[in-house]
Amino acid sequence: MTLPTNLSIINNVIACNTFQCSHNIDPEIKLNMFPFLLLILLSLTWRISASAQPAEEFLRCLSLRFHNSSSIAKLVYTYHNSSYSSVLKSSAQNFRFTTPSTPTPLAIVTPFHASHIQATVYCCRKHGLQVRTRSGGHDFEGLSYTTAYKVPFVVIDLVNLRSVQVNVEKATAWVESGATVGELYYEIARKTRTLAFPAGIGHTVGIGGQLSGGGLGPLFRKYGLASDNVIDARLIDAYGRILDKKSMGEDLFWAIRGGGGGSFGIVLAWKVKLVPVPANVTACTVSKTLEQNATKLVHQWQSIARKFPKEIQSSIAIARVNSSEDGKMTIQASYGSVFLGSIDELIPLMEEKFPELGLVKEDCLEMSWAESILYGALSIIGLPLETLLNRTQKSALSQTFFKAKSDFVKQPISESGFEGLWPKFYEDEAKSAVMVLVAYGGKMDEIPETEYPYPHRAGNLYSILYVVNWEEEENKNSEKFMNWMRRVYSYMTPYVSKSPREAYVNYRDLDIGTNKFNHDKGSYTEAKVWGLKYFKNNFDKLVYVKTKVDPQNFFKHEQSIPPLF
Repeated sequence: MTLPTNLSIINNVIACNTFQCSHNIDPEIKLNMFPFLLLILLSLTWRISASAQPAEEFLRCLSLRFHNSSSIAKLVYTYHNSSYSSVLKSSAQNFRFTTPSTPTPLAIVTPFHASHIQATVYCCRKHGLQVRTRSGGHDFEGLSYTTAYKVPFVVIDLVNLRSVQVNVEKATAWVESGATVGELYYEIARKTRTLAFPAGIGHTVGIGGQLSGGGLGPLFRKYGLASDNVIDARLIDAYGRILDKKSMGEDLFWAIRGGGGGSFGIVLAWKVKLVPVPANVTACTVSKTLEQNATKLVHQWQSIARKFPKEIQSSIAIARVNSSEDGKMTIQASYGSVFLGSIDELIPLMEEKFPELGLVKEDCLEMSWAESILYGALSIIGLPLETLLNRTQKSALSQTFFKAKSDFVKQPISESGFEGLWPKFYEDEAKSAVMVLVAYGGKMDEIPETEYPYPHRAGNLYSILYVVNWEEEENKNSEKFMNWMRRVYSYMTPYVSKSPREAYVNYRDLDIGTNKFNHDKGSYTEAKVWGLKYFKNNFDKLVYVKTKVDPQNFFKHEQSIPPLF
């Protein structure tokens, strides 16, 4: 018998999963040559070494499951591909998890179709590999592309699944999980100035991650979180089935809208409800230093901002700066707001509600809602809307080294409490640190905390995001920056929520607890430590849903919802 050498025959044989295809290949060749040809494919195309047994088995499995096996070379990257490292780092937003010591995946799969994900789930399940699903790569602890467990895992990178279909007449959109928030905003803005979506200002954040954990943005006091406005979804579960809202059932549909990513399945696409906005909104910024009474103003803001009309979103960014007068270090509080209306409507409102701030017309600009997103994120006026399509824009929370934490405040912090905090911002590690306070109230007070998994609703004055950044050359001393963050977090203990000390799952923080790798009988008890902080009493319902839909705990990571064994 003559051995076939044509690559197209190799591809055809590989594509015939059970030797029942219609290609014109002699049956004897099919049966006798399949092991030989598969070995050629794996050894020549992938150059898998004998020591990489899990990767070899995984790739062999994929080759049998993919309908068009020739596409494997375009969709799957292993250590032996020259572009593996660049693909892995392409949307690794926290550079803390891109160092040589960071565990890396056996393979990265970049699917174009749902069937590619189904095949990957099947093969990972068959060969005992963990799955990490990456949408935009903004998981603060890198859990969408690495692991602290040091176990074999595969990354499913959804970068090729990013279509956005906007229906202006019905005020809805279908958006795939690999799209960024900015790509959704851009498609909306391309069609209308008077519809929006209430997600965050970080336009490089992936839709899949944002909607899985909540989604806090400039419109949330008016319309709720991004996840509150999801009306349908398509999900691949642990068994490879594609489910929509109806077929997945009420409990699972509830869980995926704010219950955290990586626990219940892989959401392919989301149907979201768009919300009305004026053709022009007003964005304002006022900055005050300690010498300009910043401490007293922050103290007053705490009790006032949550009572603002729903149309006003208000936040304060606190950081160290050099004084413009004498060049000495000081603390600056920058008050930002977005108002669904005109400047002429906002100024009288602020004069009535918060006259001490001294807001004047010169502090404000009118622009479209989409333009206000760019202004809020980058503090630059006049950027083209195409900037929303930039997936690699650097910020305090992307394309940098950072550590972050979160808190919720239910009672005003005293002036002396803030005065005790300011010296920490003068420490060396805080040169690129920021603390962001976001006012609650409005729509958030109206939604019961059990309506969705995200429970941080009525009773909160504001949330806090703490971030500290450092440069690549400083990363060898990263622990000193991490310790600075932990000292600040410790200092804030008396002033923030208690029993539990609440946290926001989209600001993931492994310091507050992790699951054991083996997920033994104690895993529920361990998970409850961090689970109550993120989800309060909704945690037990999430565990119930997980037990029902993924009892074998296929989808798991360091802070995934555990099933009850």
